[in-house]
Amino acid sequence: MNVICIAHTALSDEFLSQFDYVKDVGVCRQMRNPYVDDGRNQRAAIALTAIRTCYSPLPPTQILPREGAKYFGQSASDGEGGTESDRLFRHIMRSGHASTCEHVVYTFAVESVSRALLAQLTRHRQLSFSVQSQRYVKFGSNDRSHGFDYVTPRSLHGKHVNYNGGMSAEEVYESAMQSLQAHYDVLREAGVPAEDARMVLPQAATCNLVLTGNLRAILELYAKRNKSTHSQWEIADLAEAIRKEITKIDAWTQLFFDYYSQS
Repeated sequence: MNVICIAHTALSDEFLSQFDYVKDVGVCRQMRNPYVDDGRNQRAAIALTAIRTCYSPLPPTQILPREGAKYFGQSASDGEGGTESDRLFRHIMRSGHASTCEHVVYTFAVESVSRALLAQLTRHRQLSFSVQSQRYVKFGSNDRSHGFDYVTPRSLHGKHVNYNGGMSAEEVYESAMQSLQAHYDVLREAGVPAEDARMVLPQAATCNLVLTGNLRAILELYAKRNKSTHSQWEIADLAEAIRKEITKIDAWTQLFFDYYSQS
């Protein structure tokens, strides 16, 4: 499995331009703040704008110019660490107002996961998917793919079965994969279309996909599929990989994942 965040929400250039001069604040040539410079913390700024819009008399375009320095520059008043923005995010999570996180969106390249995982993943209907096709991508041994790849469950390791004179569970599994590949090849050579020959491919067959979701939808996926739940190991690995990618980019989201892992 390989998971990489390839895109995310960013503040627009037009909106950022107002930080050069904010007339209402009376600061000429205002220096840009760290929460909008070079893409750092931009998603936090977007979330803050959405949250404060619900509770402030200010229009959304004036929330960051007028309140950004307070929320991103002052220590949290609740004594729990971080800045005032972290305090606000904690309050929003605890109050259940997570809809304000829907304005922050991430897109991931997800590679070499099983079709079994895909079946579980598509139950999370708020996410968007573009999935490698087994109809248009040919998986014959002599095709560009050189045959289908597959995921091997960890539970097979170290187990033996009373089959064909005694084999390891991994040997039985690999033999089944090779047999299915051979059957697929025979069907394709007989002129069976790929869209029909694919019926013999197993749930273990891998696929690649692009996955997009807003932060709230991703957090709900994480709440149901993280390693502390009873989820199957592969989708739990995916949930943790997505968390790792997001928190690497936006450290402020860690408190959201911590909250959802305990909910």
